[in-house]
Amino acid sequence: MNFSREEIINRANIIVEALPYISRYSGKTIVIKYGGNAMNSPETLRTIMQDVATLKIVGVNPVLVHGGGPEINAMLKKLSIESEFINGLRVTTKETMEVVRMVLGGKINKSIVAALNTLGVKAIGLCGSDGNLIEVEKMPPTNGVDYGYVGVIKNINDKLLRSLTADYIPVIATIGVDKNGESYNINADTAAGAIGGALNAEKLMFLTDIDGIRKDEKDPKSLIPHITVKQIESMIADGSISGGMIPKVKSCINAIEHGIENVLIINGTITHSILLELFTDSGIGTMVTKF
Repeated sequence: MNFSREEIINRANIIVEALPYISRYSGKTIVIKYGGNAMNSPETLRTIMQDVATLKIVGVNPVLVHGGGPEINAMLKKLSIESEFINGLRVTTKETMEVVRMVLGGKINKSIVAALNTLGVKAIGLCGSDGNLIEVEKMPPTNGVDYGYVGVIKNINDKLLRSLTADYIPVIATIGVDKNGESYNINADTAAGAIGGALNAEKLMFLTDIDGIRKDEKDPKSLIPHITVKQIESMIADGSISGGMIPKVKSCINAIEHGIENVLIINGTITHSILLELFTDSGIGTMVTKF
């Protein structure tokens, strides 16, 4: 393929712009939470895997945490298993938990691992029961609702993850395990925050299908590049942040409470969104910090 001199110069400029950021993040851990609607497109999956592999190749230690709600819903429907959500949480019966394990820990996890392994890096798939990676307790009944096999995180085996990140990209299915070896469904956003905090991650990135936090939810041009926890709480109180955006920003706050300094919300459906956010001067999403 022949490129003009101008195109070659532009490509060189992109590399020069990226170099300080590559140096800054080399050797650092970055946790990437990937799931929901950002998982629906094969093309989106391909570019996200390329970005994650690129991070590893240039010396960053990415840890990929994934959910898979839409695929779980599809499988439950195929098996004619009723699924109920209360206050945004799936009521998880024993039967439902078997499907969660099959879809998250099997199909999705191994597909992501296989995709990464074709890109010149080594990935390894894990879930909470592997080396007691994510230890949980059963969520107690809340407002009279028993959520069944839904877990509350009590401990992350960060020693296991640290031993792997030098050579591998850990790909983590968000299934927890209790002291009796019983599996539990856990919120993927919450798990990503707990994992990032346990690893003292440099950044936690939430890949979604939205550009970030906006001053005006209906105005794409009102994206807020940087916001503090206090500002988020004010925007929730005055209604500027509402609906489905509230759980996302609360996950950011939860991650910061786990000790992560920078949490990012970016649109994972944008081609090479991870590289654009980390390795360019402008970035593309919203950064959330404590102060």
